Amino acid sequence: MWILLKKEVNGFLNSLLGYIVISVFLLVNGLFLWIFPIESNILDYGYANIDGLFMIGPFVFLFLIPAITMRFFSEENRSGTIELLMTRPLTDLQVILAKYLAGLILVVISILPTLIYFFSVYQLGFPKGNIDTGGMWGSYIGLLFLGASFVAIGLFASSLTDNQIIAFILAIVLSGFIYIGFEFMYNLSLFGNADLLVKTLGISTHYSAMSKGVIDTRDLIYFMSVIALFLLLTKFSVESRKW
Repeated sequence: MWILLKKEVNGFLNSLLGYIVISVFLLVNGLFLWIFPIESNILDYGYANIDGLFMIGPFVFLFLIPAITMRFFSEENRSGTIELLMTRPLTDLQVILAKYLAGLILVVISILPTLIYFFSVYQLGFPKGNIDTGGMWGSYIGLLFLGASFVAIGLFASSLTDNQIIAFILAIVLSGFIYIGFEFMYNLSLFGNADLLVKTLGISTHYSAMSKGVIDTRDLIYFMSVIALFLLLTKFSVESRKW
C-alpha cells in the first residue's frame, strides 16, 4: 500500500500537471489577497487577517482537486492497468486508501505555502502580531477537511469512468453541489420546517463554522462521514467492475 502511495505522489510531482496545480492555487489566491482591488485585498481592506484565503480557497479547490483526482482510476481503467493493479497482494480498500492519501498529501502540499500569507500579515499587523491566530488555525483545519472531502468525491468520480475529462467534470459537479447546492436549496425554502436540516447536509455550513475558529465535534463528524461515504462508494464502484 505504501509503495503504491509513494508511486502516486511521485507520479504527480514528476509531472508538469502537479506543479501547474500547485502554482495556480497559490497564484489565484495571491492575486485575490494582494493584487485585485476587492474586499479580500489585505492591503486595501486594512485589517490583519487572511479571511480572503478561506473564502476563495474552496472555489479554487473546486476545480484544482478534480484535476488531481481525475487520473487516479480513469487512467488505470483506460490503459487496462487496473486489472494488473488488482492482482497485486492488496485489497481494494488498500488501493483506494493509497490513492486517497496521495491526493490528500498533494492538497497539503498546496496549502502549506500559503502560510507565507499568514507570516506576512503577522508582520504587517499593528502592533506586530495583531492577528486572530486561533481563528486562522481553525480556518486552516476547515480548509484541510474541505480539501479532504473533495479528494474523496473526486476519487469516486474517477472510478466511474475511463475518461479523465468526464471524471473531471463529474467531480466538479458533485463537489459543487455538496458544497453549495444544499445552501442554495435552503435559500429557496422548498422544504418548510426541514430547510435547516437540508442546509446542514452541505459542506458550506460546516466549513463556515470551522472558519470562525470553532472546532465543533459535529463538524468533524460530518466531514469524516462525507469522506467515509465517498470512499465506500468508490469501493463499490471498483468492485462492480469485477462482476
